[in-house]
Amino acid sequence: MRYVRIRVTPRGRAAFHPLGERLAEDPDVIRGAIHQMDLLADGTGVMLAEARGDQERYEEILETSEHVLDFAVTGAEGWWYSYTHFEPTPLTERMVRRREESEAVMEMPVEVEEDGSLLITLVGDEANFADAMPPDADVYDVEMLSTGERPPEGDDPFADLTGRQREILDAAVRLGYYRNPRDATHEDVAERVGTTPSTVGEHLRKIESRVFSRFVREGGRADPD
Repeated sequence: MRYVRIRVTPRGRAAFHPLGERLAEDPDVIRGAIHQMDLLADGTGVMLAEARGDQERYEEILETSEHVLDFAVTGAEGWWYSYTHFEPTPLTERMVRRREESEAVMEMPVEVEEDGSLLITLVGDEANFADAMPPDADVYDVEMLSTGERPPEGDDPFADLTGRQREILDAAVRLGYYRNPRDATHEDVAERVGTTPSTVGEHLRKIESRVFSRFVREGGRADPD
């Protein structure tokens, strides 16, 4: 099993998506890692990412972005995590689909540098590494940082969630369960996904335990767990 560590830099822009560009242009917000990004059946995307700086300004940017459908932010001690439901651009959609279709595994999280570059580690058969990148070579540059033998070391915060738990989490975020103050209750989420409020409550407790508790930070920016 081989790995390759690469830096992917967008050309002529600060990010691969307009939301990322707005965040990059604001001096009070510093983007961190992208822990998960997936496309839903309706073509929209969901992303779990981290950032630091002015949290109120960060939330204001998400609130006013035409590309953001809904979001929830949690965290303290200077770092926070956002679960964002967004409209992907054709480029970002191609990037996510290529990652999903490739036989090479993209390890998560993906680090975001200040200039908008993404630090990505791919693991698998070396012959499949090129297939993991979208066919848009005119909009980004790729720099190989290191390569060698190594087993996968992915850290997917959603890996332990069942399909049903992902559905309930998505419904909770869309309905505003994680807003402050909350715009939805267990009953609202239960009605959306076709189950009971007690089942929703049980699933959300498990989700919060398995996902958000992994990002507890001690004394600054520590590793998850």
